[in-house]
Amino acid sequence: MTTFFSRLEARVRRTRSLLCVGLDPYLADLTSPTADAARDFCLRLIDATADVAAAYKPNSAFFEALGPAGWAVLGEVIAAVPDDIPVILDVKRGDIASTAEAYARSVFDVLDADAITLNPYLGHDSIMPFLHDPRRGVFLLCKTSNPGSRDLQDLPLAGRRPAQLLYEKVAELAQGWNRSNNLGLVVGATDPEALARIRRAAPNLWILAPGVGAQGGDLVSSLRAGLRADGMGLLIAVSRGIARAANPRAAAQQIVQSIRREWLTLPVRPVPASPVPADLTASLAEGLLAAGCVQFGQFTLKSGLQSPIYIDLRRLIAYPGLLGDVAEAYAAILQNLAFDRLAAVPYAALPIATAISLQTGWPMLYPRKESKSYGTQAEIEGVFMAGERVVVIDDLATTGGSKFEAIQKLSKAGLVVEDVVVLIDRQSGAREALTRAGFRMHAVVTLTELLDHWERAERVPCEQINATRAFLAGYQEPLPEGTRFPLPLEMTPDFALTSS
Repeated sequence: MTTFFSRLEARVRRTRSLLCVGLDPYLADLTSPTADAARDFCLRLIDATADVAAAYKPNSAFFEALGPAGWAVLGEVIAAVPDDIPVILDVKRGDIASTAEAYARSVFDVLDADAITLNPYLGHDSIMPFLHDPRRGVFLLCKTSNPGSRDLQDLPLAGRRPAQLLYEKVAELAQGWNRSNNLGLVVGATDPEALARIRRAAPNLWILAPGVGAQGGDLVSSLRAGLRADGMGLLIAVSRGIARAANPRAAAQQIVQSIRREWLTLPVRPVPASPVPADLTASLAEGLLAAGCVQFGQFTLKSGLQSPIYIDLRRLIAYPGLLGDVAEAYAAILQNLAFDRLAAVPYAALPIATAISLQTGWPMLYPRKESKSYGTQAEIEGVFMAGERVVVIDDLATTGGSKFEAIQKLSKAGLVVEDVVVLIDRQSGAREALTRAGFRMHAVVTLTELLDHWERAERVPCEQINATRAFLAGYQEPLPEGTRFPLPLEMTPDFALTSS
């Protein structure tokens, strides 16, 4: 099932935008104090910004202030937003579970909004009715943009060393409550320091950041404090700064261009260590060597380079026990990722992904190397829906070329890719290239870690180990140009490289 944030991230990649346009029909901005004027005001904004908006955020208060007609217009405005753009209804609800269930029906079933803002003050049971459907999202108030937020939200919690503030506790709780990839936070852009602290407390969550512009929040400071390591995870909410501009469309485009410029400067951040147990990694190192999946000598690679090591993971199919261990190692990484399906890169990864699927129950698909010229003419084999999130499975990574080719086909089919998982990272540029293009690469083990194990265990002669290390030190493919931010794949350079 497509989750709310899978859908949002697909929209972000298509538009190269993190802009959430506020639809707040202040009476002072309307031609008359009527529901019809509010509707016309919002529809003009949608029409002016639909190509650059990652999401829309109508605030229900301005519609409710117009009476029953205003509430009806709110439904019309939500329905007018194009289907591929998420709508976050800003209502800041918060009540006991039975009442919360009624609020959830009102927002999701009656108004058909995609997400809602909630007050977490009543605790977990007041949030749960809104989280049942993974396709619907929730943004919890964490550190709001108003000056009075410090009255409660900045209070330090007793007994915590180092001191933890209340808003950090909310972020910590939300990180644990996000079981279906549909829970995020509201953090004001008016306090970059708090935004940075919350990002550390909740490194994976999406943050909705209001306050840029009219409330004094700085766009660049907010991006630097709140973006995730992959360049995603932050929605910049702007209302009056666009609606009251002489040219709302130009104002929205200027904000998006500033976001894109900041993406260009993002550093490549380190990837956390693999969660694969050390004893399993050691067992794999022994098994791969014994099965001939790793060989030493002189080999000509597909790229034409002469290598003292050759890795052939296609041999795994001859060793079912070893293949099962490989699947178990992948699963240790995959259980910490959010996705709907496995996407195997043909051909070596097909049996690996199949073994993972059989062990875990996660469904699988794969992009064909060539499209069918008959029947369905499919480019993707398997069952899926556009907007679903897939994790790319491959056997090893060298320059990343085959990963980009697969991602391009998957994205063309409407699937969302964020993560790539491989068994062995040859440490030859793939991780850096994927990271700069906005994707996370995870490896069960690096080639250096394998070499270290075989050296300690005296499984491979020292001269072969040293020759391979020298080869690794000297073989660094140049990174593809223009891939420093998460842009749509059809806009990237040609990634048809000759290595895996």
